[in-house]
Amino acid sequence: MVAAARNEEFVRLSEPYRRELLAHCYRMLGSIHDSEDAVQETYLHAWRGYGAFEGRSSLRTWLYRIATRTCLKALQSVGRRPLPSGLGGPSDDTGGDLVRRRGLDTPWLQPAPDALFAVDTANIVVSRQSTRLAFVAALQHLPGRQRAVLILRDVLAWHAEEVADVLGTSTAAVNSALQRARAQLSQVSPTEEGLREPTDPSRRALLDRYATAFQNADIAALTAVLTDDVTWEMPPIPAWFAGRDTVVRFLATRVLGPEVHRLVPIGVNGQPAFASYARDRDGVYRPHAIQVLTVTAAGIAGVVAFLDPDLFAACGLPPVFAAGRPAREHRQ
Repeated sequence: MVAAARNEEFVRLSEPYRRELLAHCYRMLGSIHDSEDAVQETYLHAWRGYGAFEGRSSLRTWLYRIATRTCLKALQSVGRRPLPSGLGGPSDDTGGDLVRRRGLDTPWLQPAPDALFAVDTANIVVSRQSTRLAFVAALQHLPGRQRAVLILRDVLAWHAEEVADVLGTSTAAVNSALQRARAQLSQVSPTEEGLREPTDPSRRALLDRYATAFQNADIAALTAVLTDDVTWEMPPIPAWFAGRDTVVRFLATRVLGPEVHRLVPIGVNGQPAFASYARDRDGVYRPHAIQVLTVTAAGIAGVVAFLDPDLFAACGLPPVFAAGRPAREHRQ
């Protein structure tokens, strides 16, 4: 009876933190699937040790300690998860054999649905900045412990003493690691200058124009919504393209076609995104890619199209396109 009551107490007190722990593990690991596994392991470890939990720290801090150490252990075998742009320069060969060049053995960065991060509505702007795809990709360049320090200090706003306790190190070591992590991040993370987003009505109109042009294979209209320096990435394909002319040439010759794609608006990593369904030989639209867009006042500056149908289920999307759903109704 005592054990049952304690188990019930553990579930009641710990479950409210599950979603924010999942977001923390995602920032650490860059994979929604690995993050779910890490959270499961965290809760199993915490449940087994709850009887010995003495309350010297808050339950939330204790869970974060377990989750962080679980992620650091996982990183020893997985390493970093890059985007194609993190492995080399852009390609000019839009007609090459992309299938043969797939990076099938590379553990790629994965997107995560906005529902994962809907934790603190009072700090929604900060939350979006810390979950944007470019930021999570930049974190992948940091060693595991530096990554943990930067997330705990700069994203979660923990004190250095708390981080030192989690990592089993000194405050001086935490401050030193934070300084190195910030310096490294400044070298690989894009600056915010020039990335100012348009006002909400303008953004909605821009996204509508993009979706319509993409679905209709309207090259002129698509060209008009892209910035001069737009980038296009397609993990697990390691090749990526930069510059409006190159990107449009690739899309026109390798991707677009009349009635080939249907786009469903979603929110991913605090950014506008589309689930792209492609028509198969039977005329059924099936999962093709999750397109995560970087939208600026000048237009669409980047698209990362994750060619992984398994991500559709993680984003709560159906296995086939529902024809009755408005394809241009953007929800953010």
